[in-house]
Amino acid sequence: MSRIENTFRRVKKDGRAALIPFIVAGDPSIEMTEALVHKMAESGADIIELGVPFSDPIADGPTIQAASQRALHKGVNLKSIFHVTRNLRTMDVPLVLMTYFNPVFRYGLERFAVECRESGIDGVIIPDLPPEEAGPWIEKARQAKLDNIFLVAPTSPVERVKQISRWSRGFIYCVSVTGVTGARGKMPEELESVVRQIKKQSEKPVAVGFGVSTPEQARDVGRFADGVIVGSAIVKMIEENLDRPELITRVGDFVGSLSNALTGTYPVKGHTIK
Repeated sequence: MSRIENTFRRVKKDGRAALIPFIVAGDPSIEMTEALVHKMAESGADIIELGVPFSDPIADGPTIQAASQRALHKGVNLKSIFHVTRNLRTMDVPLVLMTYFNPVFRYGLERFAVECRESGIDGVIIPDLPPEEAGPWIEKARQAKLDNIFLVAPTSPVERVKQISRWSRGFIYCVSVTGVTGARGKMPEELESVVRQIKKQSEKPVAVGFGVSTPEQARDVGRFADGVIVGSAIVKMIEENLDRPELITRVGDFVGSLSNALTGTYPVKGHTIK
């Protein structure tokens, strides 16, 4: 059983959903990424997702696109990200890379898989790689004992959900909307029924992402999902505090408020993004 699977098993025993914050690696700097990951882990993150900066992130909205550009301008690439994750691999919190297929293909499937595992990465999300075309990558990932995490859309038919469940390891990523990433004022009313339909077709944990941006939303989604992924709200907070010494503290406080919402100690005053 992988560390990701163990994490979901542990939080389920606690009667709550897993908190999975996302940041773009290298934003605002590769050194700050390491510090932010440590702070988020200390603040209650159960799994941490790191985005690999890419020039054409088709699944991401403007907030994460801007963060990717900032990181790319600083020369951040897979080698520098692996250097950071090697320093983080002693943490108890599993690390997941979200990347697009082009950097993986250029790096080499086997080399990428091996270096992921050797540098402490537990799972990989590649949103622009359809499972039907992912056979070679799935093989290399399984040889390296990496969890492959595939996405399910609200419009995915039952048979496709079943197929994605068979291909996925660690958890299934449920996209809350048909669109790109980004903080949203309100979650779709049909989201709960979508997640429950996925669970009817799969025994794997289901984590919801794309749009969760406040402790209230995290609490509500955590009532029916196994995991809650929060990305754009955190990345936006980084953007608004790029040159401020309190950046790490503010991100830690916000992640803490999300964690408190999922563990039942919400509300925490002062940390909701509006």
